[in-house]
Parts: sequence; C-alpha cells; structure tokens
Amino acid sequence: MIFNKKVFSFLLVLLSFSAQANVDKAWSYLVKSSGSVKYYPNVINELVEEKLYFASIPYIKELLTRGNSRSSKELDSLIDKVVTNVGVRQFEVLPTKFLAKSNAPTLKYILAKKYFRQGKYDLALKSLNGTIPKNHPAKPFALFLEGSIFTITKKYKSSLQAYNECISASESANSYGNENRKTQLSINRDYCIVGKARTNFSTGQYEKANLDYLDLSKSSHIWPEVLFEEAWNSFYMRDYNRTLGKLVTYKSPFLSFIHNPEIDVLSALTFMELCLWQDTLKVVDEFYANNEKDHAQIRGFLNKHRKDYKYFYLLAKSRMNGKVRGNKLLNKMLNSINRDPAYREIFDFFQTGKDELEIINKLPATKMKSILKINLREALILQRNLIGAYVRKKLHLSWNQVNKTFVDMSYIKLEVLSRRKESLYSSEVSMNRGRGDVKNLKRTDKQYFWTFNGEFWADELGDYVFSLKSECNGNAL
Repeated sequence: MIFNKKVFSFLLVLLSFSAQANVDKAWSYLVKSSGSVKYYPNVINELVEEKLYFASIPYIKELLTRGNSRSSKELDSLIDKVVTNVGVRQFEVLPTKFLAKSNAPTLKYILAKKYFRQGKYDLALKSLNGTIPKNHPAKPFALFLEGSIFTITKKYKSSLQAYNECISASESANSYGNENRKTQLSINRDYCIVGKARTNFSTGQYEKANLDYLDLSKSSHIWPEVLFEEAWNSFYMRDYNRTLGKLVTYKSPFLSFIHNPEIDVLSALTFMELCLWQDTLKVVDEFYANNEKDHAQIRGFLNKHRKDYKYFYLLAKSRMNGKVRGNKLLNKMLNSINRDPAYREIFDFFQTGKDELEIINKLPATKMKSILKINLREALILQRNLIGAYVRKKLHLSWNQVNKTFVDMSYIKLEVLSRRKESLYSSEVSMNRGRGDVKNLKRTDKQYFWTFNGEFWADELGDYVFSLKSECNGNAL
C-alpha cells in the first residue's frame, strides 16, 4: 500500500488538533471545579476519549474518596473503560469504603475480591450478586470468584454451576476486546475448568476430578502449574505410577521455568508408598544438595532489599531480558515469576500505560500538559511498584515454600527409617527387586507403551506413566 506523505502528515495534524481539543475541554472543566470534584466526571470523559486511561486514574480515585454521593451510570461506564485498560490492581489499593461508593461493575468486582481476601465471603457475594450484568466484561471473572467462594464454603453444587457459567461466559466474551483482554479471558476460562476439578477433588470424587483435569488443554498458560494438582489427584486414587509419570514431566526442558519444591515432596511420598526406600532417600538427598546453600543466600538477599519495590521490578525485568542474577535457585524463582499469568498481566498494562506518554508529548506546551504528565507519572510509578511488590511477595512465598519443604523432607527421611525397620522384621519382605514391568501399567486401549529413555516429546508431556511394582510386603500395586 502506498501512502501520500502530504495526506499522511495532514491526518497527523488533524489528530493532534482533536487531541488538543479534548485536553482543552478537560482543562476548562478543571478550572470550573475550583478545587472541588464537581466536574471531574467531565474531565475523565475527555481523557478517556483520547485513551489517556492511566492519566485519568488520579481523578477517578479523588472522585471516589472525596465525592459525597454515588456515581451516575455514565460515570460507572467511564470507570469500567478505564479499569478494563489499566487493570484492577490500580484500584485494589483503595479502601473498601471508597470502592463501595461506586456502582461500576468492575469496582464491584474489585470490592468483592478485597472482601474475599479478608475472608468476608458473604460480603463478597453480596457485592457480586445482581451488580454485574451478564454481558459485562467483568462477568466471567466475577463467576470464577463466585465459584471459588462456594468451594471454600463447601457449597459444592453452587460452585460447579458457577464454574460452568464461567466457562461459557469466558468463551462468549473472548471474541471481543484487545489481545490482552482475550488472553485474560482464556486464562479465566481455564481456571474455571480447573475449579471444577478442584471442587470434585475436595469432595473426594477423584475419578470425576481426573476427567475434569483432562479438559484443560496442554496449550493453556496454566497447564504446567496444574499438572502438579493432577499428580496429587492420581496419588489419592492410589495410582502411584501415574503420579510419578506426571511428575517426571517437570524434568522436560519445556517446563524448566517451573519452580515448585512440592514436586519433590510428592515424588518422595510416592516412592515411599511403593516402599522404594532408596528412591525416596535419593529424592530427599538431591533436594538438599541442590537447594540448601542457595536457599540460605536468598534469605540474606531478601532481608537486604526489604521493600525496595523498584529494585524487585528491575530484577524481574532484567531476568525477562535474559540477564542472569544471583544463584541458580533465585534464577529459577524469577523464571517462574516471569511466566506467571498474573505477573504478565500487570507488566503488560505497565507497558500500555507508557504508550500514553507519546500522546501527551505531542500536545502543545500548556499547564494541562504538565498536569497530565504528573498524573501519568504518578500512575505509572504505582504500577511499577505494584509489579515490584508482586515479585517480592512471590519470592518470599517461594523461599518459605522451600523452607517448608526442608522440614517435610526431614520427616519423610525419618518415616523411611521407621518403615524400613518394620519391613526388616516382617516375614513377608519382597525379594523381587526388578525395576519396572509393563504388566504393572494401568492403561486403556487408546494408550500405548513406550520405553522412556530420557527423551521428552512435547505432545506426550503429562501422559507418562511408570511401571513400578510395590515392594510393600510383597503385594503388587
């Protein structure tokens, strides 16, 4: 396609005039406000027209904190547009009493999330019920939150219903919006699929849970982390060979970014259930050898940087750009964070916010331009700190998880010694020390046997199964 340079330049000038016209209107409304928030809805409207979503955030927050009455439908619609384009975390920092002032469906959803985290489940449901229309962009996310609440409060039938509605709503809404929104809806749908499995697992219906987990596509953003849950479900089904098969998938280069020390705990427990003592102790010893030194170093690192959110933001960003920082364990933690859908969401919104600076820089030098720059900088610094706080929180959680795993491994080691002692005095000790036999496999007509020699086939990930025989009192698994 050939562009006429003169025509193209003329169009840029027209767009610049249009942007300036809306900004001038916003300035006139600010002048009229005279220190009040009376005309802030008009200011927000003009900024939203120019897609200056991050720059409008301070006005929305001030309106919510200083306004004396509930917002109008027009303002609710504007707030919905802003939240959709900047993410929910910018507003999650507001106290519940201010969020409750608005009837905007997105803010009702944020309010419900805050109540959920506080364990106030009735208030969370109250904030969701009847406040978010079926066709609203926030509805699929609200349905996932409802399903989670019903699961926690053991209302399992309502939980499954909410998750089914969530799957349908997420798929219906996925045809609208930008790529970020489509990705969020896809992930939300997948979490609802997993929600059904978790609900059935909670009620002890492991066979149903197993079928629900199979509904999650391996191409899903969340499948790598959920495979561990599938392994636990197989463990509760006493299908230990299937458990080990799922866990060995994490040794694949495709999943090298996953950091979850509980994978080793479950591996050790599974070998122990099969009375394979040497295998159990090997997992325990390797975990200590691979993590003990690095874990101690990370503790000093976290204590040193404390709440320096900018540092943690830059740390994760540098790892995303391929720069290796710190020891092997820290880098694995950072790799895991960089692939975390929640981290990617807030990071992508930050990049979108930075694009607004180009719009503002093209405006003529006026007082309003200076104000918009200040507003945008304030919103972007908060977004950067939100990212840094998330990274810091995840690193602390990962460190504590490793610390807990050391404790778990110690108990497993003691349990192995105890059970091993019992087996020595047993008259039914198994003398068969063969390693694996195809006859021990549990498989359907649709599954075939493949000799695993350390290779990983991408389309087979998660479908491996061991063929080990239990050595507990000579009884087959």
